[in-house]
Amino acid sequence: MKKILLLLALLPFISMAQKAKPANTVGYLITGTVTGFQDGAVVDLLNGNNRQPEATTIIKGGQFTLSGQLDFPDFKLLTFEKSQNFLPIFLDNSNVSITFTKDQYDKAIVTGSKSHDDFIQYSIITKPYESLFQQEGAGASEAGQQCIALLTDLVNNKPGSYISPLAIFRIHQLNNDDAMMEMLFSKLSDNVKMSPIGAYVAQQVEEAKKNPMGKIVPDFEQPDPNGKVINIKSLRGKYVLVDFWASWCGPCRGENPNVVAAYNKYKDKNFTVLGVSLDKSKEPWLEAIRKDGLVWQQISDLKGWNNGVAQQFGITSIPQNLLVDPSGKVIAKNLRGAALEAKLESLLK
Repeated sequence: MKKILLLLALLPFISMAQKAKPANTVGYLITGTVTGFQDGAVVDLLNGNNRQPEATTIIKGGQFTLSGQLDFPDFKLLTFEKSQNFLPIFLDNSNVSITFTKDQYDKAIVTGSKSHDDFIQYSIITKPYESLFQQEGAGASEAGQQCIALLTDLVNNKPGSYISPLAIFRIHQLNNDDAMMEMLFSKLSDNVKMSPIGAYVAQQVEEAKKNPMGKIVPDFEQPDPNGKVINIKSLRGKYVLVDFWASWCGPCRGENPNVVAAYNKYKDKNFTVLGVSLDKSKEPWLEAIRKDGLVWQQISDLKGWNNGVAQQFGITSIPQNLLVDPSGKVIAKNLRGAALEAKLESLLK
């Protein structure tokens, strides 16, 4: 289950964009049959992105029900008795049945949600290849090509599935092929394109056009916390991770330890980081820099989402980053955790 949550953590749905919402007249109804719980045990349905409760009920006589309405099928987490463990559901507006025995999350049975059925199919496809998704260049391997082929078939066969954007995201993670990402995305139905994950992939398609791989990164400059103007050209000759973040961005702060670890490991091997903050206030920005140990150069015009550099690069969600080589070319994008480590290891042995 943790691997499933890790997957969704890779999708930073922190965005200014307002997504269109289809009109729904029918909601979802979850009917649960559970064993091992006392009457009154609390059941929470959490948002899969921020883990905030969206519906709550209690168990009575080994049964519970939850109901509501979704704008789009989406990833949810079902928790029992406020536990940190969870049961993942890709929920849509349908009648869903769940059979669950306490603490046996891997044996839960979820039926009635077509989107969840598609998610199970996707999970079966990707499970043998989980280790590839954090490996630099894995898409060129025989196993990587097999995974890409299977996920491509899923997208081609299910353009109306809300899981297909997830498959496109994984394909792009393996092969970094912007043209293929755009081609596959164009096949999706309009409603799927407007879903939260679909909208994220749409952003990646547009950002790929603005910041294409292999092109010289456009010139930019902004002041550091002391008012000194820093220009990206001053870092030519080094590998530079241009890191878009903000003090108020939870996923950004969660990723910062990985960036710190990469910086400490490779700072003496021709690598550095340039932080571009989308903060509006100086004090929270400085406090986050201090608390998270971000000792590399930081710049910001303190205009939030209207940050000039962010607008120049079409940044509408964070965290995001660009890896620039010593000549100034963009050679990778949105590297996080083990993927960042693998890329730097391949370049800076």
